[in-house]
Amino acid sequence: MNIFKILFFIISCISMQICFANEHHDGEDSQHSADRHGEEQISKIDDDMAKKVGIQTSQVGAKVLRQNTTSFGRLTTAPEQSSHIRARFPGVIRTVAVNIGDKVEVGDLLAVVESNESLKRYELRAPINGIVTQRHANAGEMTQDQVLLSILSTEFLWAEMRIFQAQNYLVAVGQSVQIYAGEQEANARISHLLPAENSSPYRIARVKIDNSKGVWFPGLMVQGDIVSHEFEAELAVLKSALQTMDGKIGIFIKEGHDYQFTALKLGRADSEFIEVLSGAAANTEYVSVNSYLIKADIEKSESKHEH
Repeated sequence: MNIFKILFFIISCISMQICFANEHHDGEDSQHSADRHGEEQISKIDDDMAKKVGIQTSQVGAKVLRQNTTSFGRLTTAPEQSSHIRARFPGVIRTVAVNIGDKVEVGDLLAVVESNESLKRYELRAPINGIVTQRHANAGEMTQDQVLLSILSTEFLWAEMRIFQAQNYLVAVGQSVQIYAGEQEANARISHLLPAENSSPYRIARVKIDNSKGVWFPGLMVQGDIVSHEFEAELAVLKSALQTMDGKIGIFIKEGHDYQFTALKLGRADSEFIEVLSGAAANTEYVSVNSYLIKADIEKSESKHEH
């Protein structure tokens, strides 16, 4: 069954429920049909039917609205997060205790080297927590002056977001940022604003990301929603709840089993909520999910009565 058939079935169910209710209203079916258009766009749906078709409600109330500036960038590490281990004295590698991909903590044994001069053995231990990313050491080899092992710490990462000229006045150090990559997200703040290398036409906003759970990795492309303006609206509703009826924008208010369209005067908005300047009072119950079903039902009923 495609989406259009499903939608038609849901609307039909609501309409059947309304018709059933109207047949028991003083037995005045014909009078109800004549007056339907004058009911100020009301739909009657009992709670069981509303639940079946997925209609949900919320209350009009105060909300903190956050207007965002969106930027994109990549996760990376800082120089202090990597360590390249060399032998203190030239000698022969006797044992290597780790492989690429192993997790190590400060003080863990990495390798044992026998000094050429003293013939004594000494240990190489991890200077940082992290993951072994390179290994150029095998038992029996000479150390030379090469890097034997490399360790990278990813307990935290840096998101380097590009801030172009048109966004400059909206972005500052300390602002809150929501970082996204697919289903993953993190809350953080801008730590630094730096000029880009090679005279690129943007600045870099550096955002420190907690990665103690290991769900982020260097090189990952991310989106950052920077909170450039924050204010409290005394009244606000979900933007997704808004519908247009007869050229007016508003919501469906629930009173008992009645759902009535009410036009609103709207103000500022963020990505989710919009400020209500007039048209609804605090704690008013309104349809927040699947309000389009009620609109479709009213329009369908009005269309029938016009004929």
